[in-house]
Amino acid sequence: MMQAPKPKKIPYILEQHNHSRTDNYYWLRDDSRTNKEMLSYLESENEYADQWFSSRKPYSDEIAAELIQQIPDEETSFGFTNNRIKYFNKIKKNDQLPRYFRMVNGKEELLIDANENLKNQEYYSIQSISPSPSNKYVAFSEDNTGRREFTIKVLDTETMEVLADCIELTSGAPIWSKDNNYLIYSKKDPITLISDSVFVHKIGTNSTEDKLLFKEEDLKFNIFLSLSKSKDYIYINIDSTDENEIRLIDTMEPLESPLVFMARTNNHLYYLDHVEDDKFFVLSNHKAPNFHVLLSDMKTKNIKDMNVIVPHNDLIFINNIYTISNHLILEVRKNGLPEITILDLLTDSQSDIKFEDHAYDVALSSNNEKQNLKFNYTYSSLTSPESIYSYDLKENKSNLLWQKDIVGFDATNYIDKRLFVEVRDGTNVPVIFLSRLDTNLKEAPILFYGYGSYGINIDATFRSSLLPLIDRGFVFAIINIRGGGEMGKHWYEEGRLLNKLNTFNDFNDVVKSVLNQNIGNSKKVFARGGSAGGLLMGAIINFEPTLYRGILSGVPFVDVLTTMSDPTIPLTTFEYGEWGNPANLDEYNYIKQYSPYDNINDYNYPSVFVTSSLYDSQVQYFEPAKYIAKLRDHNQSANNIIMKMNLIGGHGGLSGRLNQFNEISMEYSFILNLADEDTKY
Repeated sequence: MMQAPKPKKIPYILEQHNHSRTDNYYWLRDDSRTNKEMLSYLESENEYADQWFSSRKPYSDEIAAELIQQIPDEETSFGFTNNRIKYFNKIKKNDQLPRYFRMVNGKEELLIDANENLKNQEYYSIQSISPSPSNKYVAFSEDNTGRREFTIKVLDTETMEVLADCIELTSGAPIWSKDNNYLIYSKKDPITLISDSVFVHKIGTNSTEDKLLFKEEDLKFNIFLSLSKSKDYIYINIDSTDENEIRLIDTMEPLESPLVFMARTNNHLYYLDHVEDDKFFVLSNHKAPNFHVLLSDMKTKNIKDMNVIVPHNDLIFINNIYTISNHLILEVRKNGLPEITILDLLTDSQSDIKFEDHAYDVALSSNNEKQNLKFNYTYSSLTSPESIYSYDLKENKSNLLWQKDIVGFDATNYIDKRLFVEVRDGTNVPVIFLSRLDTNLKEAPILFYGYGSYGINIDATFRSSLLPLIDRGFVFAIINIRGGGEMGKHWYEEGRLLNKLNTFNDFNDVVKSVLNQNIGNSKKVFARGGSAGGLLMGAIINFEPTLYRGILSGVPFVDVLTTMSDPTIPLTTFEYGEWGNPANLDEYNYIKQYSPYDNINDYNYPSVFVTSSLYDSQVQYFEPAKYIAKLRDHNQSANNIIMKMNLIGGHGGLSGRLNQFNEISMEYSFILNLADEDTKY
């Protein structure tokens, strides 16, 4: 076994608020990604990781084979309908990427085979396909690096030729005007990668002629485009953590200046559902942290003058709304679980769709074309593969339309469980478990998973990639720590900015409590998180290094203080509302308490496996690269600390399903080998 890589140290002094920090590995940052010494170091880390795995039991080969065995010979997605034409994709067992089709007069037409592009380059993926209203054209957004800088191209479905139109460096997912002649899209700033401008492109012209419709100058805001369910408007959602503003583009008049629906104000977030004519339902958190639903028109711009349709409820968070046939369909959260509530606007009666699993994920889905008295939703749980249902409002009944096929999966072999755990400040935190029925819970190795940022909900979705681990006797546990949104708006507020320490304390407290309840072997405790969840991993082992046997940390955001102090790093300014702005002394001091890179110390760290990508646009490669080097410098245990850096690909790793199976298999091989060994601290 080769010695662990030891990159050179060049002390770099970071000074702020009369406080100095020394970063010996700052030199590893190279925004051009061409520095030979830096690349050589990353290659040596990859070689070191490969040697570690080659000297252990090759679980990854077994697991990759099992993941492939779960796949049917060919999978067909549920797809969506656009003006009576069904669009869907298929992927064969040994394909990396899908092939995109549509159904015309009962016959399948192949539109795009993404695998053909992957043959000629190292990375390729398609983010979205967007058919025009008449279905004559299909715009598609492709990524050639993994950096989420999408190129928009247009396929003429009559000739099956790709037009000369080519729009680069976009946010992808363009939206069509009703006359099929224009594409509306957003572009990213090339340095910050924040979506800050909206353009309209006329089909058949050069993109240099595209008209700028809107430009956002405030770097704390990011732009998201979406089409109203009525298809009459394109929403320009100019969004930051605590406030937003929506501007409307009339799909019949795409060249006109967008109209402001409600101007942005401090601490106000709102979202729209166009009902008819000039009427809109407004989902707003104005004096309503968990949101309430209002009715407005284009003339009523003062929220105080809008009619309240669904009042605020301290116990129910409203996540999304959808209008159909005099019914308002609400995506809500109650007691940490997602629900779908149906409100009859004529009778003011309401009801919830009932689900049997202890924990699950459910959301409105595949409602591109409005139906009479029907809507679709997607459902899954840790023991139920993803399914699409149609709900009939007349019969008050769900009907299964589609279910993902997992070959050989038998739900009766598995069991899920949900409980609440009290943490140090008296808060009750939800935790969800999955195991085999025949697993001895007290002796089983256990893998905890968490995220806890941006108000994102980590629900109990079906994860087929977990089955090889569960079948080998592991328990899997999701901890819904504060910083997520599972329990409502207060759950998010209590885990961000100057409350961020709650996120890490929740995780460690739940782990210890679960072990005390005889769930999981205390000598075989593992944790996994990615991106902001990688920050979580770095923090929990600084606070409780000997609690864990091994850590899986994917694309980890571990150098929080330095990154948030540098507005030239992509996406930084947009995230001040999440982590804080270190230019403010109190926020600087608070981040300094938990930033994983800054709090590495001479501890007995567990084994750690970090994965990342050179072209990651969300978390720059140099954060995990520096982190690994510093962690080894200070680690006092004999445990291994390794990193695998994809030299192609981005935040989601390599493109292609089989490649991703290999990455997952390597992660599980890491903790399975550790679980086989005697614990060494």
